Amino acid sequence: MLKSSLLLAALLLPVFSAANAEDYKAGDLLVSDPWSQELPPNAPTVAAYFVIHNTGATPDRLLSVETSVAEKAELHEHVMQGDLMKMQQVPSVAVPAKGELTFAPMAYHVMLLGLKDRSLLADGKQFPLTLTFEKAGKVQVQVSVQKAPPMAGHGPVHAQ
Repeated sequence: MLKSSLLLAALLLPVFSAANAEDYKAGDLLVSDPWSQELPPNAPTVAAYFVIHNTGATPDRLLSVETSVAEKAELHEHVMQGDLMKMQQVPSVAVPAKGELTFAPMAYHVMLLGLKDRSLLADGKQFPLTLTFEKAGKVQVQVSVQKAPPMAGHGPVHAQ
């Protein structure tokens, strides 16, 4: 029985390791599941998404983002103005203490403008994205480009 349990544990270890392969740590923050949707032909911009988990007792703030695949990377949010949903740039985004912040379609997202290397924006490719936090500092993540959005484990959530 012990031998079977050890064998099962050994077989499952790569599965659990792969599940955490897209997690990036900076101080008390963990950035998980960075992704972007495959670039449509002739699209002038593309967005990137991820989840920031704060395990610390104090809030942090995402101040900026940058990448080599675009001239500019901006933090954006969607807001309702009357009956219309509008996208707008924000200077920074708060990450609550002991909480999480989800960057997702129709919520906070990173907008990449002035695309440079479109070859990295195809299904199955990855590109680097550097996030700069007020307290945790910089963390570079690899954004996975996918044909379709991943199965949602989190809904769009904005920190207050």
